[in-house]
Amino acid sequence: MKDTLNVLHKFNAHPDSRCWYVAWNPTGTLLASCGGDRTIRIWAREGDSWECRFLLPEGHQRTVRKVAWSPCGRYLASASFDATTCIWGKKGDDFECLTVLEGHENEVKCVAWAPSGSLLATCSRDKSVWVWEVDEEDEYECVSVVNAHTQDVKHVIWHPTQELLASASYDNTVRLYREEDDDWVCKATLEGHAATVWSLAFDPSGQRLASCSDDRTVKIWKESHSASEEDGAGTSSDLHWKCICTLSGFHSRAIYDVSWCQQTGALATACGDDGVRVFKEDTNSGPHQTIFSLSVHMPKAHSQDVNCVAWNPKEAGVLASCSDDGTIVIWRYQSDT
Repeated sequence: MKDTLNVLHKFNAHPDSRCWYVAWNPTGTLLASCGGDRTIRIWAREGDSWECRFLLPEGHQRTVRKVAWSPCGRYLASASFDATTCIWGKKGDDFECLTVLEGHENEVKCVAWAPSGSLLATCSRDKSVWVWEVDEEDEYECVSVVNAHTQDVKHVIWHPTQELLASASYDNTVRLYREEDDDWVCKATLEGHAATVWSLAFDPSGQRLASCSDDRTVKIWKESHSASEEDGAGTSSDLHWKCICTLSGFHSRAIYDVSWCQQTGALATACGDDGVRVFKEDTNSGPHQTIFSLSVHMPKAHSQDVNCVAWNPKEAGVLASCSDDGTIVIWRYQSDT
């Protein structure tokens, strides 16, 4: 049997607008999307189709770039070019904006929840990463502003089990942060990409980190417990990560997003060449030399740039993608291994 990626559903999610990002809720039953039309939409499967269950049009004044569900699934955070982050919660039969987080000087490019649900990270064109603390009354307080990057910060992501934060930037680097003496500090800088790093994804165990870039490569980084092993891939006082795999030659344009499947370990990429690709790890991969091979390539997954790919957290092989063409596609990936 050949590896396959088949369309389950395709729908026009943000008509006449880019669809920038899609995010599954923790149970994999709802899909949130956001776009250039300044709206957030929450989708649910109804029989053989996907229906917009909630439309959130009032929270932002400009493009909504990213959305993220809280680990408990009760809250949704949205990051916007209007320099704010909104926190949404279900009230009765609708979602409403519970609070607006302000402080960034420019567009907020990404928002992410820590696995505990008690911390939130945002990043911005203003080159900063902010860490927010959430108390038991759902009040949000900025507890740290980190200015480790020298350019626009594109993406933030938390480790799946630890309070370890990673960010990706226009300055071609990935940076890792930990709390130290009641402040958040950059503990490692991962260098190796030759252009903007657009997105990041941890593997299910959190032992490896994938980064994708405008240089048309995906790099896999792994924590090394010996500084001598690091070979210049990262520098820090106590975190050492080295690049153990580079996927190159597969993409003809910038890679805007990468997603690591929790159940299968497959890697999906979203590319500016309109394609979606899935890579799977070779069985002869070793701990220090990861080998991924191209499993499936859908060259015309969308009619324009693919901005995001997201594996369903509960249903193995179900993948969502979205595009500048305003559509969302739900795919079924099947591998012969």
